[in-house]
Amino acid sequence: MPQYRGFKTIPKIAIDDKDTLSLVYTPGVGSSCLKIAQNPEAAMVYTNRINSVAVIAFDYDKALERAIFLKSTLLIDAYPLVIGLQTPKQDFKLAVENISINFCAIDLSLMQEYVSSIEFNIDIPVLKEPVQDLKDFFGAISRNVFMIDISKLNGSIPERSLQLRELAGGVIETELTEEKRNKPVAIVSDGTAVLGYGNIGALASIPVMEGKAALYAELADVDSMSFCIKTQKTEEIIKIVQIFASSFSGIHLEDIAAPACFEIECCLSETLDIPVFHDDQHGTAIIVLAGLLNALVLEDKKISDIKIVIAGAGAAGTAVAKLLLFAGAKNIVMDDVNGTVFRGRKNDNKYLDELAEITNPNNEKGELKDIIKNADVFIGLSKGGILTEDMVKSMEYRPIVFALANPEPEIMPDAAKHAGVYIMSTGRSDFENQINNSLAFPGLFKGLIDGNIKKVTNEIKLESALIIASMVPSDELTPDNILPDALDRMLPVKIASSIKEKFSYK
Repeated sequence: MPQYRGFKTIPKIAIDDKDTLSLVYTPGVGSSCLKIAQNPEAAMVYTNRINSVAVIAFDYDKALERAIFLKSTLLIDAYPLVIGLQTPKQDFKLAVENISINFCAIDLSLMQEYVSSIEFNIDIPVLKEPVQDLKDFFGAISRNVFMIDISKLNGSIPERSLQLRELAGGVIETELTEEKRNKPVAIVSDGTAVLGYGNIGALASIPVMEGKAALYAELADVDSMSFCIKTQKTEEIIKIVQIFASSFSGIHLEDIAAPACFEIECCLSETLDIPVFHDDQHGTAIIVLAGLLNALVLEDKKISDIKIVIAGAGAAGTAVAKLLLFAGAKNIVMDDVNGTVFRGRKNDNKYLDELAEITNPNNEKGELKDIIKNADVFIGLSKGGILTEDMVKSMEYRPIVFALANPEPEIMPDAAKHAGVYIMSTGRSDFENQINNSLAFPGLFKGLIDGNIKKVTNEIKLESALIIASMVPSDELTPDNILPDALDRMLPVKIASSIKEKFSYK
């Protein structure tokens, strides 16, 4: 009989080719998000929520022991969470009610006296004291998927992705281990900026978080868990993450709209002693920089000499602009729903005002069609269909276009190439040159955790981008091949080892 001491996250199906990747992550994942947005009960069908239980205690090792018991005896995917002894009960109530959307039940049996007087306003079972039949009380259902043959799934990528999740009950589960593992990374979202769908809510964002968790496990052997938070109040999100922070090795923020995401990341980075990383901002920025560096090699241009237009001045657009500037870019012009971002534009928030100060050196004004003239590079981080062929034709000869809105890019690759685009990238795995954050975050977080690194700096992001760019050999660099394969197993290893070697505390 094995002596279990830990657990790890595993994908329910091996992610070993681009087709499977497209079902587990983008573009397929969006179909289950929309199903849940339309019908909240669908979360019990298309995610592993139906078999996920939170075990909360004042001592992490006791919570872990309880989680191991639930998995070994009942096949429940139980996640240990810990809070401080001095946590106010009203704060704990708020936290439990807001994270309950990730689970089919909450196990508080290790803290009976503390929780006995708390009445939780949630629609799942809360265990406060021992019961005779745990399985029946929790209502958890484990789905065994070892017989699934994805080649027999039918229809389009979104349709097949739905079929996979319905059969499997999401795409992740836990597995007990004889060795003790690092605490998991919490993948935190409030659902305010999910893919290209906008604010569809935290519950509907869970499929994306499960997809991220599957990639963490598959590519870097990093354990993680969906930790979506129902509230969309910035101060409450911060408080809830702080309450449970000791349960995790790091915080991965995902699909949180600007400007709240800036404040959440900043506050958590300053107050927690574990790394905090907003993937939509910095993961996207790392991959964009890596792809652009290789594209400019083919163009025989320097980043300091080109004009870059970025459509979208939210979380991703802001982070991309700042990292490109750090890497040496001089002329970046931003565009958002109100047109060009320029110094002195009225009714902007402090984040847009800051962006205007560091971009648009010539203080250009107008709309996208105006500022894109003579641009060398277009980077889309906004919404589908906003870039026309005529706009592309007004750019410099052999322009570079990164149309990264998901699931519909700002311009489709065939239209872009017809208009003269030389190097084309999207965020989708079914087109060439995918700008996929999975190239960065698995190896990045492995390096942060292994190196005991508490903060993510621009130097770490630049190093990650350089490693990613270097993974495409010069003799293989072509307009259709500027980035390494998203499933290249050596990439996260190299990123992690480089970060650990260069930035860890000695």
